[in-house]
Amino acid sequence: MKTDPNIIPLVFFGTPSLVVPILQKLTEHFQVQGVVTAPDKPVGRKQILTSSPVAETAQKYGIPVLKPEKLDEEFIKNHLPFLNADLYIVAAYGKILPQQLFNIPRLGALNVHPSLLPKYRGSSPIPAAILNGDKVSGITIIKMDAKMDHGPILYTKEIRMSDQDTFDSLSIKMFEEAAEILIEVIPQYIKGKLTLKEQNHQAATFTKLITKKDGFFEITNPPSLDKLDRMIRAYYPWPTAWTRWNNKVVKFLPEGLVQMEGKKPVKLEEFLRGYPNFPLKEL
Repeated sequence: MKTDPNIIPLVFFGTPSLVVPILQKLTEHFQVQGVVTAPDKPVGRKQILTSSPVAETAQKYGIPVLKPEKLDEEFIKNHLPFLNADLYIVAAYGKILPQQLFNIPRLGALNVHPSLLPKYRGSSPIPAAILNGDKVSGITIIKMDAKMDHGPILYTKEIRMSDQDTFDSLSIKMFEEAAEILIEVIPQYIKGKLTLKEQNHQAATFTKLITKKDGFFEITNPPSLDKLDRMIRAYYPWPTAWTRWNNKVVKFLPEGLVQMEGKKPVKLEEFLRGYPNFPLKEL
């Protein structure tokens, strides 16, 4: 049954395509007063200025969109209060939110985090789980405070990982599940039926921002096959696991594919027929 949209007006903070299912679900069940997302960015070879997937989705629904370069005091004061939201929902927005922001809606802000907090706080919990060979990860909904991924927990759900999961596939799985979770959790939170549980901060672990360099390995000293498999899956579709050979970039992709710079991805067997001297003979 559709929740009365007049009860829970909210604002959604998010950016990539992975969290579009969350915005769609929120729009179906609640009154989304506005969306805050990353500014337009140049995309592709022609560097065409392009809106984020969340912005494009919001525009289709006729939802007002804000794209601040900085979430500073002036922007917050001049824009956020006028959206008249009772609650903020945050999922992969891409910037740290200041405490001032959480003081505006009467119910604060809830964050969707793709790990079982306090494990893997920070910007790359999904690659971290794959790289570490975890069998279980999950979704955590927290009430946000001034520190990163630090606030009390409202809800957690474990999600099984497979040895085929990539960053891409696991992210899709997690955020689609999170969309379903939120439509149940938000009304319970509003009614005060959920107990906030403080995280065990002593047990917290942290992840870092992924860079292009993280996917690199020396072809003369490659990782073990198991570690390489985890790198391939954790860093797909970006930055990929990659190396340099004969002054060319060689990328390693899921399903046993290898891509020479300027060429199409092929299976390793076919790659080795074209480049028989390539040092890595198995994946």
